[in-house]
Amino acid sequence: MHFQGVIKKMISEFDNPVRYYLNFDDDILCMNQILDKKISIECIGYECLSCSSDAEIYRQGFCKKCFFETPEAADWIIKPELSKAHLNIEERDIEYEKKIQLQPHIVYLANTGNIKVGVTRKAQNPYRWIDQGAHQAIEILEVPNRYLAGVAEIAIKKYISDKTNWRKMLINAHSTENIINYKNQAKNFIPNHLAHYFIEKDKVVDINFPILQPPSKPESMKLKKGNDVKGILKGIKGQYLIFEENKVLNVRSHEGFLIKISL
Repeated sequence: MHFQGVIKKMISEFDNPVRYYLNFDDDILCMNQILDKKISIECIGYECLSCSSDAEIYRQGFCKKCFFETPEAADWIIKPELSKAHLNIEERDIEYEKKIQLQPHIVYLANTGNIKVGVTRKAQNPYRWIDQGAHQAIEILEVPNRYLAGVAEIAIKKYISDKTNWRKMLINAHSTENIINYKNQAKNFIPNHLAHYFIEKDKVVDINFPILQPPSKPESMKLKKGNDVKGILKGIKGQYLIFEENKVLNVRSHEGFLIKISL
């Protein structure tokens, strides 16, 4: 059986465990259904997620030209404190920037093996936490735009990391530290002008991933045109496929790759 199409980040469904899908133009493949099966993923080309050219992917699913032009790859995506739509200032496309930036955002804590702080659009929860491989998360603030979320994150990350250790996350390490205690600490780090956005209710979200066998020492695999990766699929966590013998493939880092999956 074969499936072919352009890789985009896996669609997730919040279930117990999380359900994952690869969405191609003509097919949707439920990845949970092929756990413990031998699969081959071959790169047969590239297709930029913006212009659809077959130029080699540069970053984030885009060819080099689009990476420096499309609003989906602008700096404020990674650094929300650089958002300027609330000032009516355009970076690449003011309409797109207003659409994304001027909506409720959540500043949160996630347990990905260690407690980290992060920012996401409210509409993206809990999928942002799933994408990061967090087995636990809690909201700290709800603010009306992306800029304010970035300001709060900068203040908090002076004391609580904003990084995920992907290896620690994939071995399924669970920090025993109390995430509610971290939230109470974070309250002290929030700038005064944002304090009224603090979420008093402590609702911890628990996430369970479909993992038959976590890797003990994850080893990342890379696709490129003309090569393939193969093995028995042992789990899925975050945006990673986990294979036997500690091999892992980051689906998100291969967006824009045209692939053929053989089962």
